[in-house]
Amino acid sequence: MLSETAKQTLEQWLKDPSIDEETKQELTDLSGDTNELEDRFYRELEFGTGGLRGVIGAGSNRINRYTVGKATQGFARYINEAHNGEGKPSVVIAHDSRHFSPEFALEAALVLAANGIVAKLFTSLRPTPQLSYSVRHLQATGGIVITASHNPPEYNGYKVYNASGGQLVPDEAEQVIQYIQDVASLADVKKLTQADAEAQGLLVWLLDAEDEAFIETVAAESLNRDRIAAEYSKDFNIVYTPLHGTGNMPVTKVLERIGFTNVHVVSEQAEPDANFTTVKSPNPEEREAFTLAMKLGEKVDADIIIGTDPDADRMGAVVKDKEGKYFVLSGNQSGAIMTNYLLGQLKERGQLPTNGAVVKTIVTSEMGAVIAKHYGAEVFNTLTGFKYIGEKMNAFEETGSHTYLFGYEESYGYLAGNYARDKDAVLAAMLICEAAAYYKSVGKTLYDVLQELYEQFGYFLENLQSRTLKGKDGVAQIQAIMTEWRTSAPEEVAGIKVQEMLDYSTGIDGLPKENVLKFILEDGSWFCLRPSGTEPKIKIYFAVQGENNEDAHARIQRLTDAVMGRIDR
Repeated sequence: MLSETAKQTLEQWLKDPSIDEETKQELTDLSGDTNELEDRFYRELEFGTGGLRGVIGAGSNRINRYTVGKATQGFARYINEAHNGEGKPSVVIAHDSRHFSPEFALEAALVLAANGIVAKLFTSLRPTPQLSYSVRHLQATGGIVITASHNPPEYNGYKVYNASGGQLVPDEAEQVIQYIQDVASLADVKKLTQADAEAQGLLVWLLDAEDEAFIETVAAESLNRDRIAAEYSKDFNIVYTPLHGTGNMPVTKVLERIGFTNVHVVSEQAEPDANFTTVKSPNPEEREAFTLAMKLGEKVDADIIIGTDPDADRMGAVVKDKEGKYFVLSGNQSGAIMTNYLLGQLKERGQLPTNGAVVKTIVTSEMGAVIAKHYGAEVFNTLTGFKYIGEKMNAFEETGSHTYLFGYEESYGYLAGNYARDKDAVLAAMLICEAAAYYKSVGKTLYDVLQELYEQFGYFLENLQSRTLKGKDGVAQIQAIMTEWRTSAPEEVAGIKVQEMLDYSTGIDGLPKENVLKFILEDGSWFCLRPSGTEPKIKIYFAVQGENNEDAHARIQRLTDAVMGRIDR
């Protein structure tokens, strides 16, 4: 039986003259499936601090042209109020390879245009970091990208950006959320036709010059560009998979631009494909996503394998271990290696600033922090989400207090340079390939480098577990888990005393309030409970430091078993 809220909202959609007949027929065809209709209409698709993300389909709790239009109407009000320059405000719009991404991007553009905002739209799919860059480069008032990152094919999403090129931080997002809520009905969403928007100069198509500017800006972050072409590239083999997403063009162009000549793209995954037909999940965090890439790697004797997710903001890497077998680097391991390479190269050249800063999230390994401090950089922690790293970058730029060097998340997001305010897999692909080529020139693989870092700085090891809980009941279950751990915190876990519980919902260290719990144990290990902001799941992060590799693995296993045992009960 439908709840009263779902029933009323469904009836509103079926009677609304602004909703097309095809959408109404989709809903009518579901009349016998009350569970599905309840999930589609028991609430409005939540606009969180990162925007919208949900399953594609008709309904208030789905992503479709109407939920995108309503969100854009609210965002348009925010943009018009935020704009204080000469001329009209403008918003750059990009999209990935997912189902309906081009349509949703155009829908957003036409709603913006009807609100007097110039929509600058890429003619085809582009990576999320290029959107962040272009907002800054074109001095736009904001940005929109249509993407669901590495979610399954049935999902799509809608992310909004401020004038700095960063995703909205909570106080900005709360204002947009209020403006969206003020849109009383779908009939209140303004929209021009494409022809009228173009004729009035309110829909502008971005050309190749913007691509070239982005490619060259990323390539300029290379630390060994001359040596790659002259020394490294001849016998260095790279295998790359864009996992059917947006990364193929920018990643291959950047690698070519800095001198790499042996780049082998996985042909089966080179073209955009909204169904991601060759992988279970288009997620470079998962080994399975590299199955075809590793097969090609064996064939061409690859020194490194890299992959990017559908919107090319996350990068994963695979390297050879001592037995010549491929070893998948975690996000924490890649981040530590790149931190060491970047800061080490700057120090070697006498270019390491005295006020250098590295920024990471609270669920990211401490290994990169220890390495950064070794080089004299100050380390800053933020909440999960690259928008908070971008916010720190803005603060450094405004005050001049620190020189931003590198920022990263354990979830495979990295950025060096000040050209963007979001993680960039194009930059990360270039940087880790460059690091691998540099270390090969001195007889080391990245696996060798990782072992040396463990020997020097400690055997850090991390783990991530998650539990997916879908639908209305899933939301309640996740909240119940958080409440139970918050109100009945353990005194010890796996035989180790709990030293401190950090409840970020209260606001800690000047950070925004967020529903996250972190437990720090007496031996320095920690674990963290965090409901995902983009998927119907709760994530549990674990980290330990052992005396050696075996000890670290034993510690992480005990900690994981103890915590997940309680979670699953």
